[in-house]
Amino acid sequence: MNLRKICGRAALSLFVFWLLTGAPTSPGQVKSFVLGRFEVAPGGSWAGYLPVPEKDGIGTSIPVIIFHGAQKGKVLALVAGVHGCEYPPMLALYRLKKTIDPKRLSGTLLIIPIAHLPSFQRRTIYYDPSDWKNLNRVFPGDPQGTLSQRIASVLTENVVKKCDVLIDLHCGDANEALIPYTYWMVSGNPKLDEETKQLALAFGLKNIIIDEFKPKDLADSRYLGNTAIVLGKAAITTERGFLGRTDEEMIEENLNGVLNVMKLYKMIEGSPQTVSNPVWVDKYEVVFSKHDGLFYPDLKMGDAVAQGQKVGSVTDYLGNVLEEVKAPFNGVLLYIIATPPANKGEPLFEVGRIQQK
Repeated sequence: MNLRKICGRAALSLFVFWLLTGAPTSPGQVKSFVLGRFEVAPGGSWAGYLPVPEKDGIGTSIPVIIFHGAQKGKVLALVAGVHGCEYPPMLALYRLKKTIDPKRLSGTLLIIPIAHLPSFQRRTIYYDPSDWKNLNRVFPGDPQGTLSQRIASVLTENVVKKCDVLIDLHCGDANEALIPYTYWMVSGNPKLDEETKQLALAFGLKNIIIDEFKPKDLADSRYLGNTAIVLGKAAITTERGFLGRTDEEMIEENLNGVLNVMKLYKMIEGSPQTVSNPVWVDKYEVVFSKHDGLFYPDLKMGDAVAQGQKVGSVTDYLGNVLEEVKAPFNGVLLYIIATPPANKGEPLFEVGRIQQK
């Protein structure tokens, strides 16, 4: 597939989108939506918890909110809080809950406002506090595994496999200064790739990363959004917010992105507004720390960098410089760690290369 040619057609009409994905089914008899042992009637809603079974005395639950429309349409899964300190998307989904009238909704909203409750409760970045695994690296999960793996399994079976479309909503974790962007995960299936491209454009974040390198094996899909893609579902991963902040602008942009996607799929009234002049990022690389210590950044998120340019330094706990970290190629800093702790094997920054027209 010629990605440059595809990306150059950013203004592709929504008519083509509907030809590829199919318009919503015509009004008619709508069946109840079933999730586990719970059943939601057309035009109704339900809120409760998906249990994550205990093992060795450790278990949890996942809060779920369902709006099942009175008219037929897509099942859209909205998942936030895979990382427990990424707050703006979570707050946006709780705000969304207050705006939805299921009697006027076409299709179904499957909302997971906090996917990783133990991490949220303990305020841990990246990791689950019981097994110290990153939930967004263990999909599709294992029902007999550690807590993170069991959470991933419950989400795969009850959310990914139940939806038609999935948005995995992220932002910079409590240690990350991050510019807004969306991952467009390329599957190699032209129809699915066109749909996910339109989905990324509709969410409304100007910077879109062309991601061709996610695993294609379901058993090793690792990431929530990628798991949906491997299973043939349209999905994007979004990043809006940073450093554990809850600024109103961050919350509203996440909310508006979701509402625009709902308009794209004719779930609610209104015409979607797609990004008219996206910035496509055709290469990206995360630079990891080789040492434990302190990170001192010289630059900030969004700064341009040249190949070999010093981005910051890592010292030991006595203040001795252990490493100067440099940009791997020309690009921009998509995110950079803005708090002092540096741990061996953890990210320090990510560089993205802007696609040339």
